[in-house]
Amino acid sequence: MKTLFIDAKIKSKVDQSLIKKISKKLPNNIAIAYSIQYKDNSIKIKEILSKKHKITKLTQVLGCFKQTFPKDTQAILLISSGKFHGISLAYETKLPVYILENNKLEKVSSKEVEILKKRQKASYVKFLNAEKIGIIVSSKPGQQKLKRALNFKKKLKNKNSYLFISNNINIEEFENFKIDSWVNTACPRLDMNSSSIMDLNKIKL
Repeated sequence: MKTLFIDAKIKSKVDQSLIKKISKKLPNNIAIAYSIQYKDNSIKIKEILSKKHKITKLTQVLGCFKQTFPKDTQAILLISSGKFHGISLAYETKLPVYILENNKLEKVSSKEVEILKKRQKASYVKFLNAEKIGIIVSSKPGQQKLKRALNFKKKLKNKNSYLFISNNINIEEFENFKIDSWVNTACPRLDMNSSSIMDLNKIKL
């Protein structure tokens, strides 16, 4: 059996006049991030913006990978659909994030980032008060951190902990288990979807 990979692309043209108008709203040093279907558009937008801006980085955003950007980056222009990646980038990098979608530019607000911060705090409080902890482990290459999960399990005091290993993790399935708090060792952004999930990297024991 042969595997066939087909690139997913958005069938839309880059409006040069629009990009030039957007350029005036952006700081001098910017990074450009994009979802895979917007790759071709992003390359063209970079060419246009490079005439008046320093492009510090051009990169694809992935749901399970935290991006890093050069220190001189003043803002991020995200070419994508929806706000999940945009809010995540603003929260993780503490940089202004502008989302370009359907020829409209929108800046991720501080309120949206604050809501995510509060959700993270609620997750941590839930973890501290929990008696039963579910430790999420992915079996996917690149996400599999079984050794870290086992070491974390040994460090837990006065809590009952259980390992949950799966290839595809569906947070809707968590309701089927009597677990007070979930600790995520897999996709680093999984915890951003639920106030019941805590990222292992944010826990200090």
